[in-house]
Amino acid sequence: MSSLLKTIGLATLLAASALAPALADPVKVGIAAEPYPPFASPDASGKWAGWEVDLAMAVCAEAKLECVITPVAWDGIIPALTSSKIDVIAASMSITAERSKTIDFSDKYYNTPTAVAVAKDSTITPTPEGLAGKIIGVQVSTIHEVYVHKHFKDAAEVKVYQTQDEANQDLVAGRIDATQADSATLDAFVTSADGKACCKIAGNVEPDLEVLGPGVGFGLRKDETELKGKLNAAIKAVRASGKYDEISKPYFSYDIYGG
Repeated sequence: MSSLLKTIGLATLLAASALAPALADPVKVGIAAEPYPPFASPDASGKWAGWEVDLAMAVCAEAKLECVITPVAWDGIIPALTSSKIDVIAASMSITAERSKTIDFSDKYYNTPTAVAVAKDSTITPTPEGLAGKIIGVQVSTIHEVYVHKHFKDAAEVKVYQTQDEANQDLVAGRIDATQADSATLDAFVTSADGKACCKIAGNVEPDLEVLGPGVGFGLRKDETELKGKLNAAIKAVRASGKYDEISKPYFSYDIYGG
């Protein structure tokens, strides 16, 4: 009997040891592999930094989660989540009804308007009438692509890019007349070395809650209720402690959380 108990005990210990690494695996926080300043960009050494990276790591720390930043191509980031290649999306992904058919979201952690950037001498306005006969560029698989096809496609030619940076560069080069994106990232572009000499923000588009959503949240698999609860509590705590404002101050002169 003693020998049998020892054997069972050893088997239990080995099983627990085998499970330990899986339980200790870090949470893979997926960001878009394409630079998206000021939210996420790689430095010269390849390390990713930016407001969203800083916030994600602060939320992880508050939730007592070990997290690792994991770049994934933007147009494959939802499949990467659902196939468990990553565990969380932290890539300025707006909470929309369409996306919520496939994935779940945390509470929002920021909400900024959607804007249109144009050449400095342009008289374009962010309306169907203002864009009539023009070419507007948007990033693929974004709410902005959905929005321009819904609101502007009958007036303007829509050109789709793999990255927002490519759209910005075509605006600089005069190959398109306008580009639509989040106002925070367009503000970063028009104040950058490339953007400030040539471009300006023409204004914000008309709201469309169905397309643009109520804000940006962390993307999660639908069965991750425990992780969702931890992230929601951590977002609330980071805001309440003042850490959210501390992180935001170097990047923004306004309240990015929104209403």
